[in-house]
Amino acid sequence: MRSYTSLGNREADLAVHAITAELTRTGRAAVIAVADVHGELVTLVRLDGAPPASILIATNKAWTAARERRPTRELGQSARDPESGFDMAYYGDPRYLGWGGGVPVVLDGAVVGAVAVSGLAEHEDMELAAIGVTAIAAGSAPSRS
Repeated sequence: MRSYTSLGNREADLAVHAITAELTRTGRAAVIAVADVHGELVTLVRLDGAPPASILIATNKAWTAARERRPTRELGQSARDPESGFDMAYYGDPRYLGWGGGVPVVLDGAVVGAVAVSGLAEHEDMELAAIGVTAIAAGSAPSRS
């Protein structure tokens, strides 16, 4: 039987609180998504003023980062590189996204989930997602199931 380590509600709360604090401090709004090791949603928070379209985008960024075990921006860069011959349509699932802002959470050398942010400029989404990942790494020992 397999067991795996995955993010849970406690870790998701750490990320959400850290990102929300930064958004509040700077007067911005976004959508925050945290996914488990399989890319499935653990939590989703849409701050007041964040665009509704960012709900699905943040969810899909978290799903993509967890499933591919790498930042969504890297996946997008591969797809945009004409010499790579890589087409994201080959994945066969429209949830895969290549916009920056989805970051896998790696603890003890294994991906345990992902944090994603959507609703701002790509570099801001990426910076905020990294804040969430740092908060999880600093304060967690994810649950085993």
